[in-house]
Amino acid sequence: MGRHLQLRPGQSLRGLREGRHTYSGIIKRKAFTVSVCAQDQAEQADYFGIVSGKDVDKFERTGLTATRGEFVDAPYVEEFPLVVECELAEQLRIGVHELLVGTIRDVKVDEDKLKEGKFPDIERIKPLIFTPGARTYHGVGELAGMAFQSGLKYK
Repeated sequence: MGRHLQLRPGQSLRGLREGRHTYSGIIKRKAFTVSVCAQDQAEQADYFGIVSGKDVDKFERTGLTATRGEFVDAPYVEEFPLVVECELAEQLRIGVHELLVGTIRDVKVDEDKLKEGKFPDIERIKPLIFTPGARTYHGVGELAGMAFQSGLKYK
């Protein structure tokens, strides 16, 4: 039986191949960030996935800004509306990938993307979603229901 991984509140995941430039930076710094882009930033995000930071300055080419994290030693994309700063907590080999588990140290959200001034609003952030098999990008659909309320009719 394989090893089971249970995420605790405040943890984030990232899976990478060992040979990737990003992987070596995470291992060296014991930290990573997750920068969530908006749908209108699809071209820049796609470019980030096409080329290696080992070969080219992705930020210079796209006009985006690399900003050092406040709580961890890792950069994030300043222009992206949602950023999660994580400290590396655990590593788990899964096939050719290394699953990296991070403890969340900070979450940054653009103020105009907050609901009631304090909650990230998915309809304002408009995060880009990648479908690996189809190799396509999508946006988030319309509201489907209210959490902890929609299912009450079955109670």
